Amino acid sequence: MEKTRMQQTAETGMTDVWNDSCSLSELEYAIANGAVGATTNPVIVLNVLKKEMNLWEERICQMVEEMQEATEDDIAWKLIEEMGLRGAEKLMLVFEREKGMKGRLSMQTNAKYYRSCDSIVRQAVHFAGLAPNIQVKIPVTKAGIQAIEEATYRGVNINATVSFTVPQAIAVAEAVERGLRRRETEGMDTKQMTPVCTIMVGRTDDWIKEAGKEAGVLIDPECYEWAGVAVAKKAYRLYRERKYRTRLLFGALRNHYHWSELTGGDVVLTIPHGWQVRINESDIEVKERMEDPVNERYIKTLLEKIPDFGKAYDEDGMGIDEFDGYGATKKTLRSFLEGYAELVSVIRGFMIKK
Repeated sequence: MEKTRMQQTAETGMTDVWNDSCSLSELEYAIANGAVGATTNPVIVLNVLKKEMNLWEERICQMVEEMQEATEDDIAWKLIEEMGLRGAEKLMLVFEREKGMKGRLSMQTNAKYYRSCDSIVRQAVHFAGLAPNIQVKIPVTKAGIQAIEEATYRGVNINATVSFTVPQAIAVAEAVERGLRRRETEGMDTKQMTPVCTIMVGRTDDWIKEAGKEAGVLIDPECYEWAGVAVAKKAYRLYRERKYRTRLLFGALRNHYHWSELTGGDVVLTIPHGWQVRINESDIEVKERMEDPVNERYIKTLLEKIPDFGKAYDEDGMGIDEFDGYGATKKTLRSFLEGYAELVSVIRGFMIKK
């Protein structure tokens, strides 16, 4: 039987595929098509809940009854954990087959903690203790960089998120290296550590398009479709040159370049179910393109016309103190916080019935 496009992707170079959701039905499809990991966050949990309420309604009612003194936030996070753990259980066969190097489920820390290193680390350590194959998502904010080092030192496999730029990716890799070296200095094991750093390539594109519109510039629209890919490929080159022990993960697909142009490298591609289906039904050839350069004209135009692309593309485009104020960071944090608020409102409906 001919292999699907997703199966081919998972067998091209050193590329791994993850499912960008903890939905059990979507995860089953992804694993059957070669996926070796999955990810979640409160917004994903909300979307899964909307699709699979029939699977969770009874359990939420039980939580409300069992947790008599719990707040709506307590129950929301209990739901997030249980939904994530079901996904982690589904991946356990992969985890055991790959001897702990693959088969992880990423669980995201509370977006409200983005300014508090201690709060992030405390929750990260808690999540890591829920199952052996949990990866923990930490935002690449100023406090998040500190938390990434400390959580890594404490043995947490991190997945840096809310990340869109080369400076952020470099800061993450350096923080992980510091954490790993601290562990090694104290004689602690690092062989089972599998840290990853996300670059949300589609959200990079989104922000550069918005920045271009705000600046009132008129350029070849194709430039915008390659902004995130250009950032991803540059970060990948720097990671390879410096031999960082963190792997890059690319997500937030907006066009097929975010899959087709990043296949073949020693990276992770986290792909939503809908995109997996579209890719499998497409006639786009699967081949190694990670090392293929982006058209220099696109990069030159973006650098000349849109300063925020320079912040994303240049290694020294931003300092750590500037991460929280970058446009894509603010928009993404806001969307995560709004999604979490909507999830809490759903839980509130179960607690305070009309």
